[in-house]
Amino acid sequence: MPQFAYTARTLEGQDISGTITAGNKRETLKALAERSLYPLHVAEKRTVEWGRQRRVKMPVLVSSLTQLADLLENGVALLDSLTILASQCPHPAMGEVLADVRDQVAEGMPLEDAFAKHDNVFGELAVSMVRAGTEGSFLEDALKRTAEFLENQQELKARVTGAMIYPAFLASIGFVITALLIVFFVPKFAELFARLEQDSGGLPLPTVVLLAISDTLQNYGLFVLGGLAGLGMWLRGLAARESGRMFIDRWKLKIPVMGPIFHGYAVSRFCRILGTLLANGVPLLRALEISSDSTGNRLLSQAIQEAAENVSAGETLSGPLAQCGLVPPPVMAMIRVAEEANNLDHVLISVSDGIDRNTARKIDVMIRLAEPMMLLVMGVLIGFVLIALLLPVFDTMTAIGG
Repeated sequence: MPQFAYTARTLEGQDISGTITAGNKRETLKALAERSLYPLHVAEKRTVEWGRQRRVKMPVLVSSLTQLADLLENGVALLDSLTILASQCPHPAMGEVLADVRDQVAEGMPLEDAFAKHDNVFGELAVSMVRAGTEGSFLEDALKRTAEFLENQQELKARVTGAMIYPAFLASIGFVITALLIVFFVPKFAELFARLEQDSGGLPLPTVVLLAISDTLQNYGLFVLGGLAGLGMWLRGLAARESGRMFIDRWKLKIPVMGPIFHGYAVSRFCRILGTLLANGVPLLRALEISSDSTGNRLLSQAIQEAAENVSAGETLSGPLAQCGLVPPPVMAMIRVAEEANNLDHVLISVSDGIDRNTARKIDVMIRLAEPMMLLVMGVLIGFVLIALLLPVFDTMTAIGG
């Protein structure tokens, strides 16, 4: 159980401090009252700040959401369900998160808002789905669907990661070998190249470029590494801001090969969540608001919000969505027909399944191409170094032979 640090005043007017182990803040206040203490300040004692907690792995989150749905389905009250999960969770970080969620709910905060306080754990999808489930009285189904979606996402990520281990290993080895050649091996030819330059009046362009790179890495290598580290920190800070997320999400869609995969993933997520919400009786405008927060792409989210504004003015959904250009024309055609047939919820889920299958095929192609591409890049890098080293020698031998 969590510990609460308190500062309280006795009947004699003396201020004292201490800690109490209790289920929540309300129980702490009750315990202080039983001791005839007037609380001045009560706060849960944390050994680690929430922002610096260990990351909760996806399988742990999926298991917690599934168990919460099962408990609610079997008639266990929400507060009791959270208490059971927090006390029995085998993962310490997730147990602390669930304990805090339970405390917030016990004090009257809605479950979705308590989840939102830990958005680094639950994410936008879980928060949005729980909000919709609470409003539409299908919280158990919303939790299960969220867990299922996150589990499928984790399986896809694991499959891609497993397939990319070998290509990534090849790329790392290639870059390390190339860097070692440039930093330690190329300088040994500096005197030879200097004599050849004096004798022949110049060096081939590849050799000049290689020497410049070698000299830069030798003299400014630490600065280059520091610049790369600074760039990484800047990008991380940029991603934490709304404008930065918009910028990054816009360029993610333009990346060769990966861009269409990101695009398909975002559209599929939007269609599946919107279809699920409509199937559970959530009104269209509210469903659009919730699904726009769950796409995982700020650019598409903004387009959906603008479409919702037009829908509220009496237009159909397909019209404003088509204008943004982010939803593929075949998908727009199916949405248009579904609106006319009044079965938009079923069609959206079917569309999402189709996009997922298409995205899976693209990922398989990308995985199959990754290994030969890494071999090609590694060969080009090492080949460039070797050609740049040998070309002046060949030119000199050709001049002598002539």
